[in-house]
Amino acid sequence: MQKIKVGVTQGDINGVGYEVIFKTFETEEMLSVCTPVVYGSPKVAIYHRNSCGIQTNFNIVESAADARDGQLNMVNCFGDKEIKIEFGKATEESGNAAFVALERATQELGEGKIDVLVTAPINKSTIQNADFHFPGHTEYIEQRLGNGQKALMILASDRLRVALVTTHLPVSKIAENITKEAVMEKLDILHQSLRRDFGIDMPRIAVLSLNPHAGDGGLLGTEEKDIIQPAVVESFKKGIRCFGPYAADGFFGTGNYLHFDAILAMYHDQGLAPFKALAMDEGVNYTAGLPVVRTSPAHGTAYDIAGKNQADAASFRQAVYAAIDIFRNRQRYDQAYAHPLRKQYYEKRDDSDKLKLDADEG
Repeated sequence: MQKIKVGVTQGDINGVGYEVIFKTFETEEMLSVCTPVVYGSPKVAIYHRNSCGIQTNFNIVESAADARDGQLNMVNCFGDKEIKIEFGKATEESGNAAFVALERATQELGEGKIDVLVTAPINKSTIQNADFHFPGHTEYIEQRLGNGQKALMILASDRLRVALVTTHLPVSKIAENITKEAVMEKLDILHQSLRRDFGIDMPRIAVLSLNPHAGDGGLLGTEEKDIIQPAVVESFKKGIRCFGPYAADGFFGTGNYLHFDAILAMYHDQGLAPFKALAMDEGVNYTAGLPVVRTSPAHGTAYDIAGKNQADAASFRQAVYAAIDIFRNRQRYDQAYAHPLRKQYYEKRDDSDKLKLDADEG
């Protein structure tokens, strides 16, 4: 099978992005399963490599179209420009460097020069500018490459998948954004993603409540009975095997999540806090629902350990594996459903008549 070209953005240059990238692709095993292409600055990369005492080499190319198999490639997005590195600090320069690399990577992803994209962590505050006014990668990629389709954030590991109805919103605005339409839309995207991206034919989805104790019959809120439960019932009638709403506090502690293929949480911390407690190291952030495949590690910039050779690359490595697996799963799914058989309908009377005619002719 042809190797998949994996585009990788450098992320925030004052964080651990380059460290986990170099640690991920330091072995021949990783280079044998894909052709990695980093979008960033060779000068910054070398500085990080030297600071962490890592020996991983890379090949500089003009574009992913020139990438070599069996090597870690790097598209130079900055020419000879000097970029100031300040480990552990959130600076305007580091935010701009993250944006330039991301912009070039999404451009080449849209042009088909890379097959999938894996993004190193950014600082959501410093990356803001006239062209990036989004809460995070998910919303940016949705606008750039979504073609009108809606994105869904999924945190995934081998044993747990958590999706979100609302993502990067202030807590004060969560309730007003929980609508029946929003819940049903996310359920539909999640259902389709589980089938096409994860290869699960008949997925089971648990839906969490918004309020404590699932609203306690309306005592602690009415969103469950007025919004979430009706959305679950209607979605189930449409063929989505979804159940709930479940009280979020006991759902994970009792191990109930093990009975489902995915969980739909109502807001960011409701889903991500338990996910990171259970699967931080192997967790992957996946942007579902879009024509393109994008993943990232479950951790952030980790400013506190930047440049110290202390970062664990497990999550980033899993993000690469997940992007490859999802890309392959999509290929298999699309091939399997490219030419579906036309549905045939027979009335029992017609079948009986045909059988009788066959018997007479015999």
